[in-house]
Amino acid sequence: MDVKNRVAIIGAGLIGRSWAIVFAGGAFDVALYDVGLDLAEKARTLVTQGLSDLAEQGLIDDPQTAAARVRVAANLADALDAVDLVQESLPESIETKRSIFSELDRLAAPEAILASSTSTIVASLFTQSLKGRHRCLVAHPVNPPHLIPLVELVGAPWTAPEIVAKAKAIYQAVGQAPIIVKREIEGFILNRLQAVLLSEAFRLVEDGYVAPQDLDKTLKDGLGLRWSFMGPFETIELNAPRGIPDYCRRYGASLSALSAANPAIYEGENLGRILAQWEKALTPDQVATRMRWRDRRLAALRVHHRSQPAD
Repeated sequence: MDVKNRVAIIGAGLIGRSWAIVFAGGAFDVALYDVGLDLAEKARTLVTQGLSDLAEQGLIDDPQTAAARVRVAANLADALDAVDLVQESLPESIETKRSIFSELDRLAAPEAILASSTSTIVASLFTQSLKGRHRCLVAHPVNPPHLIPLVELVGAPWTAPEIVAKAKAIYQAVGQAPIIVKREIEGFILNRLQAVLLSEAFRLVEDGYVAPQDLDKTLKDGLGLRWSFMGPFETIELNAPRGIPDYCRRYGASLSALSAANPAIYEGENLGRILAQWEKALTPDQVATRMRWRDRRLAALRVHHRSQPAD
């Protein structure tokens, strides 16, 4: 599939215009479409401002050239002309998704990828009856995607693997950090992790263990510092001398008791399946070296935080 570096953004709201910043900043030509043309025109102005803001932070070099890549499409067919990828960012409604994807599948060139920004609705619920359902998937961003690069790629059971791979390459090309969700699950990955943490946060405050301000500090000045550049698996790998298996032996039972999880997830075949996918078990010397890397990153974060205004 040849890449023409052209995308269509369908929906000019908060997420749509942020996607326009992402793609324009990544040297893609962007057709921005919304049924409210005045909304699309206003969004284009906000995209220009957003690109200038990125340039002020040194995140892009030429905001004027990037802004010139964004145009407001006159209609849906115009927006879809010769695009590599369509990023739909309309309201969260199955009926809305079914309606727009039917139109996208009818009007877009057969090789164009059709992606939805939905944060809650799996693609199988709105693409099943489409002739081109093999080219449809969810590409769920984090708000705002031009500043938080994660995007979750979630195919339906009929989404072609090569479409997922091509979409991943496109998002990577514009500076995003795509992950592949191997099969459909409600809420995808980020929202499920967030839901568990938020539920426990509310419970701890509701039951009188901590004030909400101090709970926020626990994340901001604690877990969040490490999590800004390491995920939970790498975090625990560096919290025991012999890596993840050592950590699970030491703390698995207490962690499962705190979370009401089955202790078996930290041992035996369950742990073995995770380690097989991790594919980079470290020796004790490598763990020690990586710990020093972690500590330097944390120190750099502390310096950055001290350099910022208090509010």
